[in-house]
Amino acid sequence: MNQLTPSSPFTLAVCAEMIFCDLPMMERIKRISERGFQVEIWDWTKHDIDALAKSGATFSSMTGYVSGTLADAAGADELLRTATESVEVAKRLGIPRLNLHGTGLDGNGLPVKPCQEMTGAMWLKARETLNRLADLGEQHGVTFVLENLNTDVDHPGVPFARLADVLALVESVDRTSLRIMLDVYHAQIGEGNLIELIRRCGPYIGEVQVADVPGRCEPGTGEINYPAIANALNDIGYRGTVGLEGWAAEDDELALERFRSAFSL
Repeated sequence: MNQLTPSSPFTLAVCAEMIFCDLPMMERIKRISERGFQVEIWDWTKHDIDALAKSGATFSSMTGYVSGTLADAAGADELLRTATESVEVAKRLGIPRLNLHGTGLDGNGLPVKPCQEMTGAMWLKARETLNRLADLGEQHGVTFVLENLNTDVDHPGVPFARLADVLALVESVDRTSLRIMLDVYHAQIGEGNLIELIRRCGPYIGEVQVADVPGRCEPGTGEINYPAIANALNDIGYRGTVGLEGWAAEDDELALERFRSAFSL
């Protein structure tokens, strides 16, 4: 009897900022692509866009702004300005999803404009800003995805960081050009109850990012039951991209195979 080899119902991507880190960026992208994965990048201003365009890689997502914030007038205008620039780069590279956060992050992942308490006025302004971004996405055929972060370990002071907050904002806008970048690593640290969160967010998920806890390494190196996560995503009918946004615990090649295995059903 032939035994079927498990395959993934999801499109798998790998963040080139965090894997093969001892290699130049273009070599990282080449190796990730050769192994059958799509490629995620972060800040496009730090890359040679001409070289990326010629790489032959399929890119899953990138950061969709350079600076700005969601919840104040000047910051929102800056966010829209740099998002407009980012859209043009995304179109050159064929990138369908542009990632957002509650505020700009510095090189260490810390908020440029930290916030410890979100007021009602901030919620309303954030919703208005996201609607403007959804307009931009519709105009250019791209999707903006708002990512949940954790404030306990990696990103203290980022507003609208919890997945529950991200869901509330995206659900209130309720437009197909705005979706959630559901980061399982951040959700585990900040909220837990992951499978229920996945079920609640289901219709609004634009992409999923994964890494294990603690350590932010590949699935299978920490406390998260990633086979259960993969099954939960499959059960809600999710057929989009799952991206490894984590470090290699030991060996980069092993990390990629562990990731692929975790999301093969």
